[in-house]
Amino acid sequence: MSAVSDSHFTRIGAKGDAVPVTRALAAEVPVAIEVNGIGYAVMMATPADLEDFAYGFIASERLGEVIEAETHDTGRGVILRVTLASSDAVIERVRHRTSDSSCGLCGIENLEAAIRPLPRLPETSLAEAEAIFRALASLRDHQPLNARTGAHHAAALCAADGTIRLAREDVGRHNGFDKLIGAMARGGMVWEGGFALLSSRCSYELVEKAVLAGCPLLVTISAPTALAVERAAEAGLALAVLARDDALLWMTP
Repeated sequence: MSAVSDSHFTRIGAKGDAVPVTRALAAEVPVAIEVNGIGYAVMMATPADLEDFAYGFIASERLGEVIEAETHDTGRGVILRVTLASSDAVIERVRHRTSDSSCGLCGIENLEAAIRPLPRLPETSLAEAEAIFRALASLRDHQPLNARTGAHHAAALCAADGTIRLAREDVGRHNGFDKLIGAMARGGMVWEGGFALLSSRCSYELVEKAVLAGCPLLVTISAPTALAVERAAEAGLALAVLARDDALLWMTP
């Protein structure tokens, strides 16, 4: 299944001139995630690097060790079959999702599960602002899908000096980060005092993914939410937000 397809449009100018054009569009397909034979989630994603996505998604969901991940193209979407060493965490999470109660107590339980405690990061980044500006300047060179469509987010693993070591793309900012984290896990790569650079805003979910992946510094092009800043401080995650080619906002935990 292709990550990009061409579609035909008519470009209409402000003066009424009309010109036929062909534009590349980002593919967005349903990806059904099965974990040890249990239907777990359906995500809308770019159909590329889905094995990486599986590893990163499972890590973010705290479900355990991935043994294998396989994709099956159905023509209308993709089934992503993941094998874990144990089904215990999967069964527990699915049980909470399907529980029903008229007293409302399960709602309280679900709220607590939504914002679970994060571990404290043991590592700090060695990167300085100059390295972030260097990574920002080269990010476009690592976005081949976005260069064609203008619709893909990027997530990049950057060395402490700002060199981009690895990048992944997806129409969803969360998916792109999961793909990067999964690719790192599959390749045995670690942060080594570097940082993650994301072409998105800084949401609390992205902060949590960064912390669970051991990332010491998260850099985003757009602004953070209040909860993202709070969660980052709790876990000892440094943030650099509103990162542009001439300035950024730095937040130390």
